[in-house]
Amino acid sequence: MKLITWNVNGLRACINKGFEDFFRKTDADIFCLQETKLQPEQVDIAFEGYQQYFNSAAKKGYSGTAVFTKKTPLNVSFNLGLDKHNDEGRVITCEYEDFYLVTVYTPNSQRELARLDYRMQWEDDFRDYLMGLDEIKPLIICGDMNVAHKEIDLKNPKSNVKNAGFTPEERAKMTRLLDSGFIDAFRYKYPNMEGAYTWWSYMFNAREKNVGWRIDYFIVSDRLKDRIADTILHMDVMGSDHCPVELVLTE
Repeated sequence: MKLITWNVNGLRACINKGFEDFFRKTDADIFCLQETKLQPEQVDIAFEGYQQYFNSAAKKGYSGTAVFTKKTPLNVSFNLGLDKHNDEGRVITCEYEDFYLVTVYTPNSQRELARLDYRMQWEDDFRDYLMGLDEIKPLIICGDMNVAHKEIDLKNPKSNVKNAGFTPEERAKMTRLLDSGFIDAFRYKYPNMEGAYTWWSYMFNAREKNVGWRIDYFIVSDRLKDRIADTILHMDVMGSDHCPVELVLTE
């Protein structure tokens, strides 16, 4: 089974930069998007053989997630069931026979960490949500989680310690999640690989120089780890400031 996650940083813009070609080429069983930045009626897109589900923010042109899936889910739900988190279109959960798929666009703590307090509450509520699902069946969690977990996960760790995405607080929340029975699929396969990133600033030729961060993940329940065949960062695929991430699971 092949799954893809990609923060497209605006689906309409990404469509004009080769999104559909990449989608068809990869032929994924499940393809998840973050930062779609649209309402469903603002885009005319459909792929034969796929069902599609959008979760859009109340604020137009902001945030948003989507799932394209070949296999019909048993159930699809949106958000976390908490009013304080329901306006930004950040979570879609698809239930399948033997697992839950959760795609997420984690809130950014923003400049000067203006939203760090909200981010901390989000992290706790999101983890509680995942733990409840994991009691029922295993999880595959994917998306832009807006944190580089370890120093190996970004080019310049020492100069970014107090910046959004690499604060001790955010990293500790990721550690807590992984310690709760989950596996970072990429690091499970490639624990020591350096220079493996999924996001690059548009400034200072960062992508050309590979000055990046790994903030897009596949995280799976520990009991699925033996099914992880590979995790691939498609660092050569353009169209966004993030690259697609692929997870291959044995059946």
